[in-house]
Order: sequence, then structure tokens, then C-alpha cells
Amino acid sequence: MQRYVLWLALLALVVPGCGYNEIQAGDENVKAAWAEVTNQYQRRADLIPNLVNTVKGSANFEKETLQAVIEARSKATSVKLTPELLEDQAAFDRFVQAQGQVSSALSRLFAVAESYPDLKASAAFRDLQAQIEGTENRITVARGRFIDTVREYNTLVRSFPTVLTAKVIGAGPKPTFQAREGVGEVPPEVQF
Repeated sequence: MQRYVLWLALLALVVPGCGYNEIQAGDENVKAAWAEVTNQYQRRADLIPNLVNTVKGSANFEKETLQAVIEARSKATSVKLTPELLEDQAAFDRFVQAQGQVSSALSRLFAVAESYPDLKASAAFRDLQAQIEGTENRITVARGRFIDTVREYNTLVRSFPTVLTAKVIGAGPKPTFQAREGVGEVPPEVQF
């Protein structure tokens, strides 16, 4: 009987310190931060068709630029946003790459739009441009929060003694955003 009491007392001391609850809470925090990132990406994707329709109304607008935006959005929305995406580095990287292509295509569209005074004067275009720029800022903030949350979680599942519990329950590090390849390697060319 004393042996069982001793084991129960030992178990009562060890279980709270095993980190199981902290790992579960960290996992939920990562999922919540990820949901906010995807929410902002979805907001941007929802604004793009309105932007495309507004730009189509401008005579002789560069069709390749517009087509690049349409294709980038299509590719980005074709990536399935499942909870497993946070467990699969390759799938996560595909998602990030597709979203990066949308950002690049939108940047090109706004740069080309500078050459179209009628389009720039359009209130609808200016409103959509402001909404998309605001959404890009929200994406940046959401990504920053996600990166911080993943860093905290990854630190937790790699630290002793919670690493032992993490291995037992199969909780491993989560992927996070990295700078895209080539970003910052070549300085932008400025021409006047």
C-alpha cells in the first residue's frame, strides 16, 4: 500500500512538469496565429477579382500584367489550407511561394498602373489599391505574430524536460516563414 502511495505522490509531482499541457496550448496558439495569417491572405484573394475588373475597364492596360495577377491568385488559392500544412515543410513552402507570387504580381500591377492616368484617377482603383496595401500590412503583422508563436512553440518542444513528452506524443517543431530565395541578393535598379 505504501508503495502505491509513493508512486502516486511521485506521479503527482512529475505529471504537471511534463509539459503536456504547455505543448497542447502552444499547438493551439500556433493554429490560431496561422488562422489569422490565412484570414488575411483570403481577404487579399477576395479583393483581387474586384481589382482585376476595375483595371480591365482601362483601355489598353497591359494584359500580361493583369494575366500574371489572375494566374498568381489562381495558383495561391489552389493550395489547400489544411491543418496538416503546418506539419509538412514542403507543403508549407509551396503555400508561401504561391503567396509570394501574388504579392509580386500585385506589385507589378501597381507599378504599371502608374502609367495610366485615367486608371490612377479612378476612385474605385484608388480604393482597391488602398485596401490591398492595407491587407498587405495586415499580412505582415499576422506573419510576424505567427513567427513569434512558432518560435515559442518550437523552443518548448525542443527544451528539456518537455522534449521528452513531445517525443512521446509526436509533437515536433513547426515550419515557419523564411525569406524567399533571392530576396535582397540583387539590389533594385533605380532609373530616373
